[in-house]
Amino acid sequence: MSYLSDNYVEETRFGFWFLRSHTWQHHVLRVAINDLRGLFSTLPPSNPVLLDAGCGQGKSFQYLRQVFAPQQLIGVDADPHSLALSTAEAARQGMAVELIGSDCATLAVPDASVDLLFCHQTFHHLVEQEKALAEFYRVLKPGGYLMFAESTEAYIDTWVIRWLFRHPMHVQKSAAQYLAMIRDQGFQFEDHNVSYPYLWWSRAKDFGLLERLGLRRPKPFGEREETLVNVVARKPLEGDAR
Repeated sequence: MSYLSDNYVEETRFGFWFLRSHTWQHHVLRVAINDLRGLFSTLPPSNPVLLDAGCGQGKSFQYLRQVFAPQQLIGVDADPHSLALSTAEAARQGMAVELIGSDCATLAVPDASVDLLFCHQTFHHLVEQEKALAEFYRVLKPGGYLMFAESTEAYIDTWVIRWLFRHPMHVQKSAAQYLAMIRDQGFQFEDHNVSYPYLWWSRAKDFGLLERLGLRRPKPFGEREETLVNVVARKPLEGDAR
């Protein structure tokens, strides 16, 4: 059975391989999860129900367990092959993970049932981004948190990324546009809940090579086009002002 729809752009063969590579697991995924953990204003919920939206091949599972110790981990992905690999990854890690074949724009998850929702490098694949964000808001409990980590248009629209990967280019956004969309949905966050990592792999024009060779100095924050944005955003409690 296929769960793929017009709301999701399937990855290239290279991209599918890259998502199980050492570089992806250790320099992208692990780093993002650790960074998101540091963006909480208070301690994250204990023993949370944690949903990984766009779990792919399940490489996030071990890091989410290490950092957030969920009592229940749910993985959602639209690609049946990815879900099969997630099943194998969960078994390899000795983890019980509930896996759901679902588009992020139509999550097969009950209302207000999730404490933490992790969405890492998924949004730039989605066509119906506003619907997906509304679904994230719906399934989170009041007081629950969206952990959002994404590449921006400045990165996705580089020649090397266009060549190696496949994305719906008409929906790509800047860091400011992603943050505005999250806030407009009703999520709450402050400046200290946001980070703009400037990592070597996110500089696709030269992967930071000129800087490592001392031929160019990196532009400081505020003078560069951000290629990554991470935010921990909270769904307000009942009665809180939105």
